[in-house]
Amino acid sequence: MLGFIRNTLRNRLLHHFIQGDFHEVVSKMTIVDAFLFLIVHSVDKLAIWHRLPVFLGLIYLATRRHLHQKYNLLNVGQSPSEVGFNPGKYQYRTSDGTYNDPLNEEAGGLGSFFGRNMLSVDQRQKLLRPDPMVVATKLLARRKYEDTGKQFNIIAASWIQFMIHDWVDHLEDTNQIELIAPRAVADKCPLNSFKFYKTKEFPTGFCEIKYGTKNIRTPWWDGSAIYGVNAERMQKIRTFKDGKLKISEDGLLLHDQDGIALSGDIRNSWAGVSTLQALFMKEHNAVCDAIKEEHPDFDDEHLYRIGRLVTSAVIAKIHTIDWTVELLKTDMLLAGMRGNWYGLLGKKFKDKFGHVGGVFLGGLVGLKKPVNHGVPYSLTEEFVSVYRMHSLLPDYLCLRDIKAAPGPNKSPPLTEKISMANLIGQKGEKTLSEIGFTQQIVSMGHQACGQLKLWNYPEWLRDLIPQDIHGKDRPDHVDMAALEIYRDRERKVARYNQFRRALFLIPISKWEDLTDNEEEIQSLREVYDDDVEELDLQVGLMAEKKIKGFAISETAFIIFLLMATRRLEADRFFTSNFNEETYTKEGFEWVKTTESLRDVLDRHYPEITKKWMNSTSAFSVWDSPPNAHNLIPLYLRFPS
Repeated sequence: MLGFIRNTLRNRLLHHFIQGDFHEVVSKMTIVDAFLFLIVHSVDKLAIWHRLPVFLGLIYLATRRHLHQKYNLLNVGQSPSEVGFNPGKYQYRTSDGTYNDPLNEEAGGLGSFFGRNMLSVDQRQKLLRPDPMVVATKLLARRKYEDTGKQFNIIAASWIQFMIHDWVDHLEDTNQIELIAPRAVADKCPLNSFKFYKTKEFPTGFCEIKYGTKNIRTPWWDGSAIYGVNAERMQKIRTFKDGKLKISEDGLLLHDQDGIALSGDIRNSWAGVSTLQALFMKEHNAVCDAIKEEHPDFDDEHLYRIGRLVTSAVIAKIHTIDWTVELLKTDMLLAGMRGNWYGLLGKKFKDKFGHVGGVFLGGLVGLKKPVNHGVPYSLTEEFVSVYRMHSLLPDYLCLRDIKAAPGPNKSPPLTEKISMANLIGQKGEKTLSEIGFTQQIVSMGHQACGQLKLWNYPEWLRDLIPQDIHGKDRPDHVDMAALEIYRDRERKVARYNQFRRALFLIPISKWEDLTDNEEEIQSLREVYDDDVEELDLQVGLMAEKKIKGFAISETAFIIFLLMATRRLEADRFFTSNFNEETYTKEGFEWVKTTESLRDVLDRHYPEITKKWMNSTSAFSVWDSPPNAHNLIPLYLRFPS
């Protein structure tokens, strides 16, 4: 009775300061978490967290991450077995992602369930309200290509697809769905109708989330875009000599008799992704050479396993402290992402003394044991939804003349524009072989990618030939913009406002809370019948006012904040097995000394970076100035 009275008094006091949308969830929190929520919520109401000094901002983000780790990780169809295996028997990444979590050998394995960051929302009665082709045509379709200036280039756009091919893809059903363009937009749609396979659902055995979907890629950061997710695919790309992978003499991917690339994942790809796959296959082979030189007794299988461990870790590190830092270009996120890898004590301390302290002092990488917060590791439906970033892609690749002398800021002259339609699928592989690695990477480096905003979704993706899991073209073209809207509804992902509530973010009450653009507001009102609760997540993410320096929305960033941490801390090859014993001394040093994609390019193509890259990061436009040195210590800086 006393406890009930105490909780009632606590809730009444908190409810006075907390918006009504969150009263129910806060009433279920512990006293400590409710107090932490109050702090976060108070900062959110002032909309100032990104304007705080770096150190205070990191405290805000750490507090918010703690809340999401407790309340936004939901298990779907899989529970820890509590029967461990001996990790010593599996000192390597398996082909199908199993045997990583010491207490659950199936966690993160091929065919495991997608998790959830929030409860699913059944939208079967609203799959076509408003019609996905209307949403795509009136709110997403590109009018004029708008780019990111110097912040983010086409390599960066290719990189995130390279990562998606590592992490997620849904198992499809055998039944097809057809979407037909309503008369009101039919003349503006590239396709009058299109067919696609629905996502296959499976019973979970759970009460709250009764059905789930399964992942046909491995959600660990294991380089499966290069290595594949099964033994059959892996055998196709291996030489079975010195641990190495097959790659052509010109540094590009080899192809089979059907013209399909020999790499781990080849479905729905394009020349930009193939270029990165080839680069990291070259990286893998270089690792194998370095290890064999010091360990001539290692056989092919052992060298292959070490090569995969090291290359996967290099990819994860580049994404964490290079790609993401350019995506979220602020001092606070520079500090945050480096903190994820190195901790507050920093690189120099960690390189000299190893991992000291917990997460905050030593970082996530090198923890004594993996941490999954009581929920088996997976990537989530919501994670997939916020990674819908096709607006990053341009209409044309601006091909550069690499035979000419560099111009101002090492910029090469433009020679021609190649339509993106000629760079996708098998046609793209042929085009890339004509262009070559060097011209392709230099051209992508010097071209800015698109902004993630309304009316910037590529039209060429609205009449696209999709591929099956074997990389072969399917007969039915699809409208990707409309399909992405449908997929979120089909997979029971909450719409924008409910999505924000579930992430403890203040929902919008009027369109002006979302955007200042009058034309956008009018179009949103028209499409959604002036009901903000009906706003699709994808549209909201594109329309949302961006934080200065952020290429993505705040809403998407909150999912990143939670899941980017989880990808590292739940993986024993980044925690308990991140050591010289597992990686070898030489392999461990390889990871420690690689800080960026530029380092990898320097290693294999030093002439490219020396001649054509003026920028500090390979993910910002290459003719931009190098980062200026800042005398103020990172944690003491204020946002500009």
